[in-house]
Amino acid sequence: MIKLGLMSIENCSDSSDALFSLIEELRLDYREPEKPPRRGRRADFSELSFLLLAVVAVVTRTYSDSELHRLLEKDPQLLAVLGFPRVPHRTWILRRLKSLLACAEDQVALFGKQILAEVEIPAEASEISATDGRMYQAIGPKWHARDRQKQQIPVGLRRVDTESSWSCSAYRGWVQGYRLVLQSLVFPCPVPLFAVWRENSVSEAALLLEELAAGRFQITEVNLGDTRIGDLELPQKYREKGGYLLTPSAFNKKRRTWKNELYEYRKETIELLFQRIIQAFDLKTCQVKGKAKNGVFVIASVWVYQILFLNNYRNKKPLADVKEQIENARFRLKL
Repeated sequence: MIKLGLMSIENCSDSSDALFSLIEELRLDYREPEKPPRRGRRADFSELSFLLLAVVAVVTRTYSDSELHRLLEKDPQLLAVLGFPRVPHRTWILRRLKSLLACAEDQVALFGKQILAEVEIPAEASEISATDGRMYQAIGPKWHARDRQKQQIPVGLRRVDTESSWSCSAYRGWVQGYRLVLQSLVFPCPVPLFAVWRENSVSEAALLLEELAAGRFQITEVNLGDTRIGDLELPQKYREKGGYLLTPSAFNKKRRTWKNELYEYRKETIELLFQRIIQAFDLKTCQVKGKAKNGVFVIASVWVYQILFLNNYRNKKPLADVKEQIENARFRLKL
């Protein structure tokens, strides 16, 4: 029997289910980041356990930390599969989820390198990626610029996400929320290589310059980006790393060339990929308040998509067959 919010189903303890299978696959594909050893007592709860819990939240659509706490209390087998020695306190779940954004982004970048190493590019094509950003509408009412400048929330305006910010696009107009910046492989099929979650008002070129210096933004032979990504010194810095950033500023204004034809693949790849990820997880807008927690959920969905894609590639299955696997995990179908 399904219960809305917790998505709890009759106990599947006598056999494995699709959610447990997904968690085990993610655990196998987790890349331990290089960090200096920490002094003091070893933490009771690992970073991986909470990252996997974020995946459970996204897959089961259980975004409240109190609901996640009750879910772990009611399902000791899930608790064990996630690697928790005991049920963490509700406030600790909230605190740790909010601290996981950089960890989730690292996993996407590290697995993106794995995808570039394994996925074979067709002989007639080059190693090409595409980069773009998408705005996510914040939860709660709109907090307009005139009040933001005064740091004043109007009387009666409740549940405002004060960490969100405004930005505008030609397609969606003004949106109050946050921004996902995603890099996708173009050939043979769209798949995430890199993803970061930032304030909506941030310059995409500026944040990509930082990520390029940090080594997370992937270098491919050609990277297709819009006009905003061509700002600042990003094209030059990308070229110095061994890649070519193709933006509309490089087009011949008098005649159509191969650059125009190549650039059109952005619509067939990065824009399509955004929709596939959204449809697979039904995560189109922000579900909670705050940058960090929303970011962990969105980036976790990108990480899961990467892993399921590469598993399909390895097993010679349809590469875009991700949504069905997520649905199986959501409803805890027995394997």
